[in-house]
Amino acid sequence: MKTIEQNFAVPFRYGVYFTENLFAPSNQVLADVLAQDRASGPRKVMFVVDSGVAEAHPQLLEHIHHYTLAHPDALQQVAAPLVLPGGEEAKNSKEHLQAILSSINKFGVCRHSYLIAIGGGAVLDLAGFAAAIAHRGIRHIRVPSTVLSQNDSGVGVKNGINAFGKKNFLGTFAPPFAVINDSNFLLTLEDRDWRSGISEAVKVALIKDAAFYQRIKQDAGKLAQRDMEAMQQLIHRCAELHVEHIGGPDPFELGSSRPLDFGHWAAHKLEQLSKYSLRHGEAVAIGIALDVVYSQLQGLLTEAEQDDVLDLLQELGFELFTPELAQQTPDGQLAVIQGLREFREHLGGELTIMLLRQIGVGEEVHHVDEHLVQQAIALLQKKRQPQPLSQV
Repeated sequence: MKTIEQNFAVPFRYGVYFTENLFAPSNQVLADVLAQDRASGPRKVMFVVDSGVAEAHPQLLEHIHHYTLAHPDALQQVAAPLVLPGGEEAKNSKEHLQAILSSINKFGVCRHSYLIAIGGGAVLDLAGFAAAIAHRGIRHIRVPSTVLSQNDSGVGVKNGINAFGKKNFLGTFAPPFAVINDSNFLLTLEDRDWRSGISEAVKVALIKDAAFYQRIKQDAGKLAQRDMEAMQQLIHRCAELHVEHIGGPDPFELGSSRPLDFGHWAAHKLEQLSKYSLRHGEAVAIGIALDVVYSQLQGLLTEAEQDDVLDLLQELGFELFTPELAQQTPDGQLAVIQGLREFREHLGGELTIMLLRQIGVGEEVHHVDEHLVQQAIALLQKKRQPQPLSQV
């Protein structure tokens, strides 16, 4: 038997930039990022904008237009920005994917052009997927507009849309050309969206950085009151930890280990069970609470450590129990348990779940005791369920 074996490595490099007023004509960040490819002449650029961002910033499209006029040597806007619905709706309908691909085709966006997406994590996932599959890869720049996307999903290498009732069933690993975080987009967030992304910072701190966890505790009151300096520090450190992890031995998740998905096996299922009325970060906070209680029941965490984490999540404003946690299937099983099976199917190989050995130290396990999961849910319902307002 004759065999030809191919073996090569492709380096990936991208920057995560932090700025304010990205599209002010005097702001050079985007123009300088585009200049990194050393091409001659302006780069053809197509913008995709989250409709929620466009509504919250009614002059954004005009600012983009004026920015392109102010930097004619850096970029050429091929068409008016394509505005698409934000939130999970962006990933649930293939019509939105088709709209981006049709515009790429219509306006001659090529492999040396740029697709710049501005929005929350769902729109970034959608646009990144379109960029990855059009022409086998168009250069993609992400401009995240939420806390969650600026500190977590927007700085990574994953793109995707939902299909067959499952999160991110269709998707790619495709690093962006750059990520640009503009803190001004955070000013118009609803309180739920401001808070939602903090859960991902708590997550990564719990499994990787006890000092960061203590800093979040120290700043919890400020974060809950929308202190921008505290939030900017949180976003920067959280993004840094995520980028460091992605640059590790398994950036495209070929194995079954996904430590950054601590708290996520239940979160993804809770989102689906709630018909996406739960924000992703809200579901992650509940998933973290569930896995923290489960870790304590397994003897990994002390009760004091468990309560410390649960108290912090509540101080930040998260509810730690939702009726979907106790929802049952027609055959009497907990519906959320199906999330374990879907999590394993999505990863392939053996089930691998991150639990907590101590604050700042995660531990992977390959078996989950469904009876203990039920106990953990019962404890959250008993001790952490939101109480109705007393009748006066």
